[in-house]
Amino acid sequence: MKEDIKSVRNIGISAHIDSGKTTLTERILYYTKRIHAIHDVKGKDGVGATMDSMELEKERGITIASAATFCEWDGHEINIIDTPGHVDFTIEVERSLRVMDGAVLVLCSVGGVQSQSITVDHQMKRYNVPRIAFVNKCDRSGANPFRVIRQLNEKLGHNAVAMQIPIGLEAKFEGIVDLVTMKAIYFDGDNGEILREEAIPEALMEEALQYREALVDAASLFSEELTDAVLEEAEISPDMMIEALRKGTLTREITPVFMGSAYKNRGVQPLLNGVTSLLPCPLDVKNIALDTEQEEAEVILTADAKKPVVALAFKLEDGQYGQLTYIRVYQGTLNKGDTVINVRTGKKVKVGRLVRMHANQMEEIDRIGAGYMGALFGIDCASGDTFVAPGLSLTMTSMYVPEPVISLAITPKDNKAEINMSKALNRFSKEDPTFKAHVNEETNETIISGMGELHLEVYIERMRREYKAEVETGMPQVAYRETITRHSPFDYVHKKQTGGSGQFGRIGGYLEPTDEADFIFESKVVGGSIPTQFIPACEKGFKECMKKGPKLEFPVNGIKVVVNDGASHSVDSSDMAFQAAARGAFKEAYAKAAPVILEPIMKVVVETPTEFQGAVMGLLNQRRGIILGSQDEGPMCVIEAQVPLAEMFGYSTVLRSSTQGKAQFTMEFSVYREVPKSIAEELAKKVAQDKKQVA
Repeated sequence: MKEDIKSVRNIGISAHIDSGKTTLTERILYYTKRIHAIHDVKGKDGVGATMDSMELEKERGITIASAATFCEWDGHEINIIDTPGHVDFTIEVERSLRVMDGAVLVLCSVGGVQSQSITVDHQMKRYNVPRIAFVNKCDRSGANPFRVIRQLNEKLGHNAVAMQIPIGLEAKFEGIVDLVTMKAIYFDGDNGEILREEAIPEALMEEALQYREALVDAASLFSEELTDAVLEEAEISPDMMIEALRKGTLTREITPVFMGSAYKNRGVQPLLNGVTSLLPCPLDVKNIALDTEQEEAEVILTADAKKPVVALAFKLEDGQYGQLTYIRVYQGTLNKGDTVINVRTGKKVKVGRLVRMHANQMEEIDRIGAGYMGALFGIDCASGDTFVAPGLSLTMTSMYVPEPVISLAITPKDNKAEINMSKALNRFSKEDPTFKAHVNEETNETIISGMGELHLEVYIERMRREYKAEVETGMPQVAYRETITRHSPFDYVHKKQTGGSGQFGRIGGYLEPTDEADFIFESKVVGGSIPTQFIPACEKGFKECMKKGPKLEFPVNGIKVVVNDGASHSVDSSDMAFQAAARGAFKEAYAKAAPVILEPIMKVVVETPTEFQGAVMGLLNQRRGIILGSQDEGPMCVIEAQVPLAEMFGYSTVLRSSTQGKAQFTMEFSVYREVPKSIAEELAKKVAQDKKQVA
């Protein structure tokens, strides 16, 4: 572990599905001598990429869990997290970006900025992560890196500038021209490990000068020295350029774009140089913790190894030796044998084994310093917990966790499967905050919820493989909601006399729809008609009603409750009486507020060859989809639509068969919208039928 923190880079590699993130990471590990042979993601050798260590990942050729590793390049230590591209595993990207100082946004030179690239970019914005872009697959037919740069600017609002231009494209892609040093770089050797610098080919000189000028213009905004050099027409040194570009990259005002083909081993080493020279070290990043004792006042952490320790657990894994907790140390040093405090639980934790991860292999270490990542063994904690030195009360800001949108009922085949299933569910829900499991009290079924069909499919498959839990799945359930559509007053008296002191509480006020939040409670009671100590009981009573709507027993969203009147009794009033009064008032007003059922609407983006455009649009229309737009991008057509989740089950199979397997789609939650009348009636019938069966 290096003592000089300035030479540390913590980076994430994230992108759209199939842009080549894992292949790129594999090449980086090869060139930095962490691995000695290159394996491909869908490798014929059956080994699979180093970073896809889960069997399921190797079989499907996709990344499911983010993997961590580290390597050295040019005297710098780079900690890398390779993240999944599928929106179903969005939490893996969130948690990686949460602990990253910088990122590489990988884009396909044919596909360009795709739907998932936009989502990943939003996530980077959320955590203010500086990034550089890598346009991969320049060897594919239809490759056009300059179109991708245009899209970065237009679709994502970046200030993207080319750091390089390609020498040839598609099958003729030979190397790159570095616009900073103005040299042509070729990649020789069996695996492109030997870099050969030459003069820029005559035919490319004009284009290179044109793009160099654009690069100098963009960089000069961040350096007076560079601006002066441009005005005086003096020579501009590469160091001057890099310094200016680094300033712009760190403030996220410029996105340097690199090019290459990871699969063909071209352009990876210059990208590594870009990572070390342009992306931030832990000292360049402002990390904030909240002081739980000072009303969550913000405290800026410094990457100083001598200060009291503050570390964040950002990912959990169940290894063969118990729970493995990935942590990032933001301040201080975590030593073997130290005692730290878990801020969430307040419990003391003794640090036993400390390791550094390389995908699924590990190295024992004695300490983890500020700005570094590592893993702890055998510590009981949850994802997102903060560990601090005794005496501190700081907590790191937690990451954003989206709500699950799809559920499945699962039933174990036998008793043994039931025990294993509960172990698996316990571990998965602890490890992945977007995966939830609960037992439906009425049907006694176990319900699992997640971000999409693929998400749940992977977890069920992992249950079978890792836990030998044979389970059967029921029909997917959509997370419907209920809400009201108009203002509705209530004035309800709860009275119960059973000898001795009874119960009495009167509540007056109204319900109204709101877009601001799922539930808002406001008390406008004046003159003590409801004593202040009973107001929280009223709120609790109303809040309980939100879990199950009176209409079809779906959770209730978007309701504002205002209480402005009431009455109490000096003896018979109690918290319980006012809770009961609130429940009665809610039911009374809800029925008169024209309640409706809402369903989750998904943003669906389909990428298909142009000849299937009509068929794809027809399929979406059949599924109650609203087409928002379509645009041609080379031979492909991108169709964006909003489709109810209820209609999307089995869509991937139908899409494949109607486009000869050439189309792919991504889907993410967009909004909740009212269900059409005919479907609401069908739902009501189904709910009534289910109730009969239970009874």
